[in-house]
Amino acid sequence: MKKIFLSLLIGSSIVSIAQETTTQDALRYAVNNLTGTARFRGMSGAFGAVGGDLSSININPAGSLFFANNYASISGSLYNIHNRSDYFGTRTKEDYSTLDLNQIGAVMVFDNKSGKSNWSKIAIALNYENTADFDNELFSAGINPTNSIDKYFLDKAQGLPNEYVELQPGESITDLYAYLGETNGLGFPAQQAMMAYQAYLLESDGPGSYYTNVPPGGNYYQENYVSATGYNGKLSANVATSYKNRLFLGMNLNAHFTDYVRTTSVYEGNNNPLYSTGYTATDIQFDNELYTYGTGFSLNLGAIVKVTEEFRAGIAYESPTWYRLNDELSQRLIVNTTDGTDNFQEVIAPDVINVYPTYKVQTPSKITYSGAYIFGKKGLISIDYATKDYSNTKFKPTNDSFYSDLNSQMKGELKNAYELRVGGEYKIKQWSVRGGYRFEESPYKVDYAMGDLTGYSAGLGYNFGESRLDLAYANDHRNYNLSFISSGMNDTARIRTTNNNVTLTYSINF
Repeated sequence: MKKIFLSLLIGSSIVSIAQETTTQDALRYAVNNLTGTARFRGMSGAFGAVGGDLSSININPAGSLFFANNYASISGSLYNIHNRSDYFGTRTKEDYSTLDLNQIGAVMVFDNKSGKSNWSKIAIALNYENTADFDNELFSAGINPTNSIDKYFLDKAQGLPNEYVELQPGESITDLYAYLGETNGLGFPAQQAMMAYQAYLLESDGPGSYYTNVPPGGNYYQENYVSATGYNGKLSANVATSYKNRLFLGMNLNAHFTDYVRTTSVYEGNNNPLYSTGYTATDIQFDNELYTYGTGFSLNLGAIVKVTEEFRAGIAYESPTWYRLNDELSQRLIVNTTDGTDNFQEVIAPDVINVYPTYKVQTPSKITYSGAYIFGKKGLISIDYATKDYSNTKFKPTNDSFYSDLNSQMKGELKNAYELRVGGEYKIKQWSVRGGYRFEESPYKVDYAMGDLTGYSAGLGYNFGESRLDLAYANDHRNYNLSFISSGMNDTARIRTTNNNVTLTYSINF
């Protein structure tokens, strides 16, 4: 497949060449999943003032000081996703499972036992985690009483000069698709219009004026299949120190990695009366594959105070993550038409990968307040409360007109949301029993676009002395809206996603 590297013309806007970026693309990186070790997940991540777990340093980097010895852990998780869709009263469901090695890390602890300094302890840790697993499959179907997906293509085509959708003598679909993206700055919208025109989904009735061959009347049967693979990963370098064994301070420097592939296939069929003349489009299939990859950077600062030997309080700051991302897109459009006598099928497969300019995403910062009560060697209870202002999410460069409009949209639609995590642990000889609760408020002011998340967890651990084995089960669910197509048609399916995760962690003192 031919790769076309799209570059900006002087004075042109990114909107002229980029695929349609939406708020959901930013939230894919701004909304965090709960991952980590089995002990961490068994208590629903309520570790901000507890520490003593390698995943806890992602919440509060001062937590590495609560290890008594050098320590390492490795974790694997089984992810199961159940998606239930409701589209105009038709309900469908899809299940997907995957297995992943999601955490590995180690910490080294240095005690100053000379008594000559009040800074009595230093911890240095290195930990890697998959902060999000994107592997997923989703299917939605139903009968749309009003809108056809032809509105997407018609929206892109109107006003576009006819010479940009018509093939010149000796020119191929691949040549024209590449030309629209590579040279004249019309880019993505023109590519969509050209494919629809060449597939006889759209036709022209004058300069810059187009009409659709989809017959009116509504009741369009539509399907949307989405398949995704990939991950967000984070490598954290941690350093922490304690003062008089009462005040614990820590910092993380984090390198982020993302690799994401989303394949979508939208189908539409109709049995409406045919046009009396010309062509009538009866079936449409529109396929897209988007590959997003890149890196990012963030830092964490944290403090934990031993108010008493039993009670600890903590506060932690997580900076924005600054991502540099790259997108690659390939497309195909298949349209079946008829003139009332003969049937035709046009397959428009440009055999081109659009490679877009690097862009930036800045996620919002986060503040976490924590408290934990330790019942000696018997157990503990812990609470974390965090706030994150999603309206500060930004695409960059901010002075670009397209990204400026999108940032303004997010500023108006998104809000400062809170997260609550509660966890507990009880020890019976070598055994540990754990449980937790988690609530994340929707990032939207009107939460119908994406609802609140509610989750529960349970866990079990056994201490062998120098090593430990932990097992956790976590369940969470959230509702959200999913568009079949990015613009022109605003109808959405209502999705309820339920995650069931089982995590196993082996840990060792060394």
